[in-house]
Amino acid sequence: MSLPLSLRLSDLLDIAILSFVIYKILWILRKTSSGRVLWGILILMFAMALFSKMELIATSFLLGKLVEWGVVVLVVLFQPEIRRFLERVGSSRLGVVFASNKSSPMDLEFAIAQTTAAYADMSRDKVGALMVFERQNLLDDVIKTGTALDCAVSSELLKNIFWNKAPLHDGAVIVRDGRIVGAGCMLPLSSNVNLSRDLGMRHRAGIGMSEHSDAVVVIVSEETGSISAAVGGMLKRHLAPETLERLLRNELLNDDTREEKKGTQIPLLNQILGWNKKEGDRS
Repeated sequence: MSLPLSLRLSDLLDIAILSFVIYKILWILRKTSSGRVLWGILILMFAMALFSKMELIATSFLLGKLVEWGVVVLVVLFQPEIRRFLERVGSSRLGVVFASNKSSPMDLEFAIAQTTAAYADMSRDKVGALMVFERQNLLDDVIKTGTALDCAVSSELLKNIFWNKAPLHDGAVIVRDGRIVGAGCMLPLSSNVNLSRDLGMRHRAGIGMSEHSDAVVVIVSEETGSISAAVGGMLKRHLAPETLERLLRNELLNDDTREEKKGTQIPLLNQILGWNKKEGDRS
């Protein structure tokens, strides 16, 4: 005698969450070379099921052995993606669950205005610059590679830091909660092999930083004076100062406002599900 099936609300929620997470994983992998590996795995699984149905004993045995070692192979193949995910998990500010964001919108607005003014001047004078605006992922390890500071963002200070004879001009400036907390910092280079060859080390470092964290990175090219911004591994190039200011406001102030309104939202969940993520044009 078969028992009637009962579908609870929690079951529907469970299915919906799993479906959405799997969809987001497939969406992310579709944009990388790992997506082709995933398709290969799916084809292999389909072949296993087909050979088993056809009772091809030897072939099914060999494929079964491949699957047994498949976990190790997957760890090796997906090592960059796994590492990037764990870095984001480990650096997430889980304290946001219990406390609201400490950053002041006024501090961020002032920092954005001063950054825009400095970038407009440095773009005109072709002075190379690299700034990182920290969000939920802590960048303490990056700050340790440079000189720790604690000062307000000002246009004149930024132009002095990035002056080509200044001792800290080669590294990146790190901004946390509207204040400069580090200068001359070294950033990880992007692992994307499809980047345009005309991109210099500043752009590759900026993209790499945005790949490894949720930070917003803004760059001035020393060769052309062009302003660029990197968010989530995506690079937006040839920005006017007004466009840069609008982008920073959208990325930083909007996120800050959302955190103040929601208060108890877990940022890690946003990172896994990809909420509030904006994409630009990959260069």
